[in-house]
Amino acid sequence: MHRVEHVMGMPILVEARETIEESTVERVFDWFRWVDAVFSTYKHDSQVSRINRGELALADAHPGVLSVFGLCEQLRAQTDGYFDARAASPDVFDPSGLVKGWSVDHAASLLDASGAVSYAINAGGDIRLRGGPWRVGIQHPTERGAVAKVVEATELAIATSGEYARGHHVVDPHTRRPPAGLLSVTVTGPDLATADGYATAAFAMGAERSTHWLARLRGYEAMAIRGDGSVLTTPGFPA
Repeated sequence: MHRVEHVMGMPILVEARETIEESTVERVFDWFRWVDAVFSTYKHDSQVSRINRGELALADAHPGVLSVFGLCEQLRAQTDGYFDARAASPDVFDPSGLVKGWSVDHAASLLDASGAVSYAINAGGDIRLRGGPWRVGIQHPTERGAVAKVVEATELAIATSGEYARGHHVVDPHTRRPPAGLLSVTVTGPDLATADGYATAAFAMGAERSTHWLARLRGYEAMAIRGDGSVLTTPGFPA
């Protein structure tokens, strides 16, 4: 089974090495459409947009929004404030650095509940793998169409943060300026929402600070491509 749809402003791929009922696949893509409708910072009527305009109190938002807000606060504490859903402005809540991974984690749980045992979900480069082995190419940050590293895994979440796809969109929350010295950061581990947040935080730190911070992660591995072209990986990075 192989299906791609453009949702949340990006291509989302669901691929399985087995037959999955069409109704299950529809539920998965309906879920991504719901996430887009609720969390988009571009849609005028999304709950996140309404919260930012003061039209909807956070306490009155959907439980999923409250859950994401709580996860964002958790990650802000774990990353010394380098993951911050209000990084661009204190008045704007933008959970984009986490919600993509969070939505893929839930989509994976829908496939698990259906009995699927071997599948991959790829949402704009944030990937959840199950029942491999799978081989995943990490896009090279400066050479279009090239692969920087191949990850081989059976059960894994993979998140990459960089500026080659969307331009300057990550800022250091402490200075409100773009970070320096990194081209991309890839984080792997058991949970894609967390890996997504960690990758965003590490990229926001810049080259020097992120090197030491990534080395101390527990349960997650990382690869950082620096501005000078050098590549640093933690010992357990699954390449």
